[in-house]
Amino acid sequence: MTKKLAVMILHGAGTPMTNFAEEMIENISKRFAKKLKLNNPDEVLVFEPVFWSSVFEAEEKRLWERLEGSADLDYQRLRRFTVEFLADAIAYQPSSVKDNNYDKVHAVLAQSLHELAEKAGSAAPLCIISHSLGSIVSSNYFYDLQVKQENIGTLTKTNIHDTALERGETLSLFYSMGSPMALWSLRFLDYGLPIQVPAPTIGKHYPKIRGEWLNFYDKDDILAYPLKGLNDRYKTAVTEDVQVNAGGLLTGWNPFSHTRYESEDAVVDRIVDGLVKVWKESTS
Repeated sequence: MTKKLAVMILHGAGTPMTNFAEEMIENISKRFAKKLKLNNPDEVLVFEPVFWSSVFEAEEKRLWERLEGSADLDYQRLRRFTVEFLADAIAYQPSSVKDNNYDKVHAVLAQSLHELAEKAGSAAPLCIISHSLGSIVSSNYFYDLQVKQENIGTLTKTNIHDTALERGETLSLFYSMGSPMALWSLRFLDYGLPIQVPAPTIGKHYPKIRGEWLNFYDKDDILAYPLKGLNDRYKTAVTEDVQVNAGGLLTGWNPFSHTRYESEDAVVDRIVDGLVKVWKESTS
């Protein structure tokens, strides 16, 4: 039996405010408490926002200042988002170079998982909520744990402690929002191999947990795509591709919907349903 659920939230490309996850945490907590009739959801849900782009923040700021100062550019907001998205994606690429960014970013995730293990318990069921490029980062991290441990860098290894949660054994829920994973899959033969959700080891800890991977996408979001059609492996691994309308009157009909998944009721409600289900499965 478990007393807590561990929830890790990863932002997307670019450099968000450090409080980027506050709105989603508040919405999830309130609805989770209402469904289970809890007075204090903090007694069950332990959240850990992961500010992984801090690895690139200083260099990207300098890059944008140089680009902006070198010419009079139109579409400043859209252009800056594009620069930050591409800069994050390129800088994050796996590399054989020692002290590479792939290892640095994954070390941030490892540190966050350790914090969750400390606060929620060493074998707490784990939920990942990831947006945009954050879904690539989290998927790669758990793929390395599940399939290709030789990809785990030295810095990351030093931050992984000997707990079931940190080894990825209790991964139960995976939510990708506005994910460009379909584009990323072009790097691999036949579009690659997805992670398993729940983790193949979940039965050792929670025999009743069935878990799910929901992939939320908005048809107006040019960076987000469904995943089940990539190949038979994704068809099996992804529970459902969920089409939503992210954003309000100003963003719901255009590419800026990419930034508004965390405030969409249809997204939050499905995540809460998954957390409630896993909570019941883990405590029964």
